[in-house]
Order: sequence, then structure tokens, then C-alpha cells
Amino acid sequence: MAHVVFDCFPGGRRKALHMSYDDGKVEDRRLVEIFNHHGIRGTFHLNSGHLDRDGYLCSDEIAALFAGHEVGTHTVTHPCLTHLPAEGIIHEILDDRRALERLLGYVVRGMSYPGGDVDERVVAMLPHLGIAYSRSVEVRKPFTIPDDFYRWPMSCHHSQSLERADEFLQIPSQWGLQLFYVMGHSYEFDSADKWKLIEDFCAKMGGREEIWYATNIEIADYIHAMRAVQVSVDGDILTNHTAISIWCSVWEGGKPLRELEIPVGGTVRLAGIIPNS
Repeated sequence: MAHVVFDCFPGGRRKALHMSYDDGKVEDRRLVEIFNHHGIRGTFHLNSGHLDRDGYLCSDEIAALFAGHEVGTHTVTHPCLTHLPAEGIIHEILDDRRALERLLGYVVRGMSYPGGDVDERVVAMLPHLGIAYSRSVEVRKPFTIPDDFYRWPMSCHHSQSLERADEFLQIPSQWGLQLFYVMGHSYEFDSADKWKLIEDFCAKMGGREEIWYATNIEIADYIHAMRAVQVSVDGDILTNHTAISIWCSVWEGGKPLRELEIPVGGTVRLAGIIPNS
């Protein structure tokens, strides 16, 4: 009997690539140019208190520079958050959000922890500060979806990205949702060889129909919406009350038959779509 499996990103893809970079140094300009050339998208976490300083981006350029990408908070001054009182954590995150939102013209909902410094007290505060996810510096070898978006691990640092690329590309589509999450700092590309590494990586990974090139917030929002789809007891009626179109696949006999879209605010019934469902 046919049954539904939630194993698809938008468009029925089963693989996603995301790049995440911190601190807002001037080298981001060259990195964004490389990403844009290859159709790769990323999230850039910025410290608003460092903008317009020597070696950092100018505040009046970030909206245009990061168009098509995502900007997230990295706090105002890059402190160790676990060393601050609650009031200090609130100030660092909300003031950074406020400054970035005024420059960008949209709501900033993502974050990465300065120095990877985090504890349970910090995590517990984030939902109340308008933060939907935060990236950690933990490395998780499998290309899996995080079970906790407030401790979002990476697949690798960009210095290992090229060597992991073939591993990711060779994963069979039947394995379901696979996320390749690369993290780093653009100022680390301090030599021609290191810039060549990221250029080679983007050339290898870009322009592939089977990959969803997404920002952090798009991935987090999609997974939350996917998990909110309502399914009947028999598994043959699917209702999507979210504002995001969700994709799934219909399986029978241990293999996928087809991909299926559950539109925004829509209900899909397998009867009439899949024989014998």
C-alpha cells in the first residue's frame, strides 16, 4: 500500500547546500561574488558594532551586498554570551537585530554564537528574543537535519569542504533529506590557494538541479512547516496550514513512486492520485 514519507525539500529535491559565514569582514565581498557566480546562497552573521571599522564592511553596503542571501545576528560586540548577565545577553542580541533590521529592511531571525560559546541559559532565552535558530561550532559528520535548531551543527569547516563534496554528491536520493552545511570566516582565505579551494568547491557544487541552495532561515522554516503538516490516521489525507508549500514523496514496495506537493493552506488526498491508496 502506498504511504507518504516526508523526505523532500522544495521541488522534490532531497539534498540541500548551505554556507554560513561570520563577522562581516571585507573579504565577504569577494566571497559573495563567488557564491553569486555559481548560484550558491548563504547566511552571513554580522556584528553591527564592528561595521564601518577598518577591515569590516560598511553599514550602507550590506543590504545590496547580501541581496539574495540572509543576514543574521552575531551580537553587537562579539562577547562570550555565557559570561554575561541576562541583561547583557538581551542587549547584545536585540540591539544587533535592531541595527541590522534598520539597514536591511527585513526581520532578522537567525543567529550564530560568537566563538561558539553557548549554554542552556543562553539557548532558553533565544525564542523570547525573536531568534528562530542559532548555529553552533559542533561538527556532525552525517549530512542530517538538526534535531535542535538552537544548537545547529555544521557538516564541516570550509577547509574540509572540497574533500567532503564527493561524499555528499554520491549519497543515493533514497536516503532522504541530506543537508551539507559549511561554515567559516571569509578572512581565513588569506592566500591564493585558500581562495582557490572555495572557488573549486563552489564550481563543483553549484548549478545542480538535485540540490536546493538555501539560507539558514529558509531551511529552518521549511523543516518546521514540514513537521506541522497534519496527517490522517490512515495516512491518506495531508493538510498544510502553514505559509510554506511542502513536498513529500509517495512510497510503495520499498521505493518512491513520485514526489507530491502540499500547497499552502491546502489538503491533498491520496485517493485518486495514487492507485490502491
